[in-house]
Amino acid sequence: MAKSSDKVTIKKYANRRLYDTESSAYITLDRLAQMVRDGREFEVLDAKSGDDITRQVLTQIIVDEESRGSTMLPLNFLKQIIGLYGNSMQNFVPQYLEAAMDALKRNQSAARDAFGATMFAEIAKKNMAMFEEAAQALAGKPVPSDKAASPGDMDSLRAELAALQAKVEKMGR
Repeated sequence: MAKSSDKVTIKKYANRRLYDTESSAYITLDRLAQMVRDGREFEVLDAKSGDDITRQVLTQIIVDEESRGSTMLPLNFLKQIIGLYGNSMQNFVPQYLEAAMDALKRNQSAARDAFGATMFAEIAKKNMAMFEEAAQALAGKPVPSDKAASPGDMDSLRAELAALQAKVEKMGR
């Protein structure tokens, strides 16, 4: 489906109903989720106040998906996000997450083909661990000494990096 350059306005009424001003019809959160998947731009406005409530409605879609069993957000990740509210990192997190998601989307099929699901999960865990350590360092907390890499760990990481580089070079050919 071709992406439209027009932004659709959705009005949310006090009775929780969503009205699509483009199609002049009431729609559901599932329809909004499909619009996101289709790449359709929209904004959700409170019908009474005119406030932009798009962020809250998108969050509600995520909550609904998670409650249906389509879990994608690990508990530890959710706890870390909550822990960052009010933290000195709060202003940095949105740009970081947006950049990470953009990179994931760009490289999703290549990463899946080259590394498989388990390798991708391992890389994500390592990235989160590095993010946690960076957050601790920025907050002035010392990084636990058990996190320090031993010479054996360094050799293992070098070997893993070499294997990943070989896979990336193979993909580029």
